[in-house]
Amino acid sequence: MSERVILVVDDEEAQRKVLAGFLRKKGFEVLTSGTAADALELAAAQTVDLVLTDLRMPGGGGLELLRGLRALNPEIPVIVMTAYGTVASAVEAMKQGAADYLGKPIDLDELELLVARTLERRALESENRELRQQLAERHRLEGLETANPRMAQAINLAARAAASRATVLIRGESGTGKEVLARAIHSASPRAARPLVAVNVAALPETLLESEMFGHERGAFTGAERQHRGRFEQADGGTLFLDEIGDLPKGVQAKLLRALQEQRFERLGGTGSIQVDVRVVAATSRDLEAMVQASEFREDLYYRLNVVSIEIPPLRGRREDIPGLVDRFLRRFGAESGSKVHEVSREAMDRLVKHDYPGNVRELENLIHRAVVLARGTQITTTDLPLHLADLPPEVEADQGSLVERLAAIERGLLVQALEDADGVQTRAARALGIGERHLRYRLRKYGLH
Repeated sequence: MSERVILVVDDEEAQRKVLAGFLRKKGFEVLTSGTAADALELAAAQTVDLVLTDLRMPGGGGLELLRGLRALNPEIPVIVMTAYGTVASAVEAMKQGAADYLGKPIDLDELELLVARTLERRALESENRELRQQLAERHRLEGLETANPRMAQAINLAARAAASRATVLIRGESGTGKEVLARAIHSASPRAARPLVAVNVAALPETLLESEMFGHERGAFTGAERQHRGRFEQADGGTLFLDEIGDLPKGVQAKLLRALQEQRFERLGGTGSIQVDVRVVAATSRDLEAMVQASEFREDLYYRLNVVSIEIPPLRGRREDIPGLVDRFLRRFGAESGSKVHEVSREAMDRLVKHDYPGNVRELENLIHRAVVLARGTQITTTDLPLHLADLPPEVEADQGSLVERLAAIERGLLVQALEDADGVQTRAARALGIGERHLRYRLRKYGLH
């Protein structure tokens, strides 16, 4: 590891020599300057890890140097020294961005501790910043690019909310990417180095939900053979993601409200209160306002969760994003399986873009995974898509053309769906459609589906 570079700035030569000699003995590389102007030139010419400057100097003092350094590189920490150790000068130096304050005459032991602490803090901040950037970039690549104005607005709102500790409520249909957005909010937040803990409320039975969220003590109930730390406790210092919050039972809603308000809770069977620092991001596909009106969801909890509300549009409402998502999934699944598939035919992409995706992004992801597995060459074609996509005629839309063409497109779609639901068994498909098997075969020949 290279030596840390400290720039000592003081108009008194004797003071500069004493400080420089002491710091060099402690293993630092030291630069010295007698003026603020020369110090700025040195800081601009090479890497400086810390600046130690006198506050009062002729021709521009420490505050002027501090402002110049902030403009040059705001990440360089500055410790201000002065014999004029008034409260006013200390406050002003801190307002300008000084990392710390040291009074003259300098206590060298105090200086050593202060330098070590400042450099350690700077290293930690730099490491956390790099980690947040890496995580934010990784999650951006996982589904946060968009060409759709509504989705761009949602991403922008999430980015602005990430830096705060405000509770976020993400709304959207199942499969739209609510958890992806929640993870991106966490990774772009100051809590990125701490855990993100997820709870799928809908996936847990009511009898276990309270224990999973808040934990339990040994013997709290039958089968509780040891103490269990709940998700709230596991997320201390980080973010707790509550998926499908609309499915939270009324009994647990009250305890969640208290935990959000006070950042404090008790384990099941416990008597002591546990203090935590948790930022909550919740998601739902349900209409919480209607649930509040129907007394199915606590109004006070709703307002506590709905500080920042973000709506993710369904995939059918942002079709311009489908080609980009297809390309991303194609590269991911191709790399995972070692497949040579690297592109999608124009006809197949046309079908993919026109599909309505009741399962949203998750459905598209599964479609591409399936197609990569089934494709025989280097390209996904319509034959690699499910029947309800592969056999739709791109030239005939249900909402375009003459009445005869529109009715034919609807009938053809019903036939395709019935065949897929029946796993290709014509007898079962005919029964589901309420027609005879001969009638079904006639219709299949008519539309070229045989």
